[in-house]
Amino acid sequence: MNASPQRRGMVLPIVLTLAGAAQALTFAPGPLPDGALALVQILALAVLARITLHGASTRQALVRGWWFATVYFSIGLYWLYVSMHDYGDLSAPMSAGGVLLLSAFLALFPGAACALARRLTPAAQQAPWRAVLIWAAAWTLFEWLRATVLTGFPWLNIGYAQVDSPIAGWAPILGVHGMAFIAACAAAALAGLWPAHATGKPESGRRGALLALVLPLAMVLLGWPLHHIAWSQPAGRPLHARLVQGNVPQSDKFNPALIRQGLQRHFELAALPPAQGEPAPDVIILPETVLPIFQDQLPPQVWDAWRDVAARQHAALIMGVPLHTIEASGRARYTNSAIGLTADTPLDALLRGRTEQRYDKRHLVPWGEYVPPGFHWFIRMLNIPLGDFDRGAQRQKPFAIAGQELALNICYEDLFGPALLPALQPMDGEPGATLLVNISNLGWFGDTWALRQHLQIARVRTLETARPMITDTNTGITAAIDAQGRVLSRLAPHTIGVLAVTVQGMRGLTPYARLGDLPIMLLIATILLAAAMCAWRRRAEH
Repeated sequence: MNASPQRRGMVLPIVLTLAGAAQALTFAPGPLPDGALALVQILALAVLARITLHGASTRQALVRGWWFATVYFSIGLYWLYVSMHDYGDLSAPMSAGGVLLLSAFLALFPGAACALARRLTPAAQQAPWRAVLIWAAAWTLFEWLRATVLTGFPWLNIGYAQVDSPIAGWAPILGVHGMAFIAACAAAALAGLWPAHATGKPESGRRGALLALVLPLAMVLLGWPLHHIAWSQPAGRPLHARLVQGNVPQSDKFNPALIRQGLQRHFELAALPPAQGEPAPDVIILPETVLPIFQDQLPPQVWDAWRDVAARQHAALIMGVPLHTIEASGRARYTNSAIGLTADTPLDALLRGRTEQRYDKRHLVPWGEYVPPGFHWFIRMLNIPLGDFDRGAQRQKPFAIAGQELALNICYEDLFGPALLPALQPMDGEPGATLLVNISNLGWFGDTWALRQHLQIARVRTLETARPMITDTNTGITAAIDAQGRVLSRLAPHTIGVLAVTVQGMRGLTPYARLGDLPIMLLIATILLAAAMCAWRRRAEH
């Protein structure tokens, strides 16, 4: 017996809320264990697929999808409250309202995906395999749009929940959006099993639903052998790196009275001799904005001290620093940057921000590193050191250190997989990057899910590119990840320390590194165009 419409109307919002909350837990371990994340994510999304694909109308699908996503974004991004309230001195109601408004906006993308899938899908019980493909294509399209529109915010893409599942084997071929497509296929296929018992033709309904399950099951299982393909090969000798985690409280980092103390802590950690049995470092890496003031505001003797550390350690240093430089035209340029220096780096080059090894952040954080037009009123309410930085070039030269080529990215730039690909490509006689390095300051978010979610994102980037990645942060998570997405070593968050790691650089381009999102976008465009033509034909016939 089917439940009455009135009872369903009361139960469905509760079910959607619980499913959305469950999905929010799947983007990093804790409280759910690693092994449960992928399955729970697919099951939660299956609830949404069932409710929207079998809903009464497109509008109903939009509203239900929007509510589901509002719940999972609000819970999954709760750490933005910490940033605005604890460190930005914004009131609790304003901070909570900011998280809810952002979540409600981001939820428009999944809501629109549900509406599009419902609009293009024939009766799901009559053509379950079409429903599976259309649902997955619509969901993936709007995941891609969310990563692109208005500079993009792809945090909590469902593909990141699949980093420890067989679906991860597809990352080197189709990237995170391909992983999302397969996960959405699996969710829609499971959703098709639910109503089979309630249809007028239970046996045929069950048969169709089981057939629709074959394709996503095959794609999931194929991920296992794909994961064992060697998409890249070792290049040169392994790199010995020291990662410095200063754990300077965010409330102290930009305090003029405490800047010297924070610098001294990082200086002492970088200057430590290697522990017994530990190889001498080839490179010492420090986090984003380890120098929280512009380079030309530092006395020359501070730069001399850093060069002395490099000389005593016989190592290169990489550090995050905001740069103030003057172009040939006389225009001042401000960038959130990473620089490389050695004992031989000229002092004048350091003071002018003209070091040979330099990376300027390209994908800037809205309201944090640039202010969108019309939003200065909001910025004035926050007590956060903000800048209006210039963007770096699309393709910047990797740092050549100890026979390896290190491609830098800063903060949340590693959310944007396609933006990391140009550094892998050989250009103008220079080899592509053999190793990825992310430097971040996640101190804005306290000890929250943001740190673990960011590490999961970095793991997917290593799978897509078949390159190892080093992540060096102020408060965590500082870690080394190999080219198969496995965390080799890490420091506990919110601790002071150094992490000695040995990482093997790799060469070779995965299909994703060569083509980016083009293959998965062509696939979903084909599915959706075919579905649109079929829907138009059905309407014309009636």
